[in-house]
Amino acid sequence: MVKLRLKRCGRKQRAVYRIVAIDVRSRREGRDLRKVGFYDPIKNQTYLNVPAILYFLEKGAQPTETVQDILKKAEVFKEFNSNQTKLIK
Repeated sequence: MVKLRLKRCGRKQRAVYRIVAIDVRSRREGRDLRKVGFYDPIKNQTYLNVPAILYFLEKGAQPTETVQDILKKAEVFKEFNSNQTKLIK
């Protein structure tokens, strides 16, 4: 099973996170399948590769709670739902 989760980068007391698609059994800093975004909580900056995120969500990837909150703020789920309705029609 694949999850979208945060991977810690940066240095001490200055953490930044990559949003990655990773296998559930991997550890936090383990090998990821693909980097799909970036999150800096100190500067409150976010970069998301929306097509890649939508691809993994369509394949059944589950976002963690924190990643889900980030995606909701960026309104990615609205695009995901609109893509789902296009696929059904």
